[in-house]
Amino acid sequence: MSKKPHNTQAARRHKARHYAMQALYQWYMADGTLGDIEVQFRTEYDFANVDVEYFQALLHGVPLQLDDIEAVFAPLLDRPVDELDPIERTLLRMGVYELQERIDVPYRVVINESVSLAKKFGATDSHKFINGVLDAAARRLRKAEINAGR
Repeated sequence: MSKKPHNTQAARRHKARHYAMQALYQWYMADGTLGDIEVQFRTEYDFANVDVEYFQALLHGVPLQLDDIEAVFAPLLDRPVDELDPIERTLLRMGVYELQERIDVPYRVVINESVSLAKKFGATDSHKFINGVLDAAARRLRKAEINAGR
């Protein structure tokens, strides 16, 4: 059986999310400018198989809507937003942004991609936490899609 090519749209978007998560984490932790962080990532990493537009949409869109994004997931948490692990906070920000702004992406894909990144970068059970919060957010933001069984 052959492996899937690494240049499919799904693979390119997965890589875009991967880099966007790292870049947004860096922005959150070091408070650099988004422009500088984007230049750094595009210089230091191979973007040949990355959906660059998607990377840019996440990198610049999440900070622009930060208050609205956190207002969606804050009521779903068992602790204050400020007490979240930085990786979890970054993944929730990205996931809610995608649920709100990228209606072209099925909610299940958003959740699965976020869980995958949590497994790779987060603490031991981060993926379970991310899954639960984004599932609850999707039920609010994508009610019609969920009810349609998509």
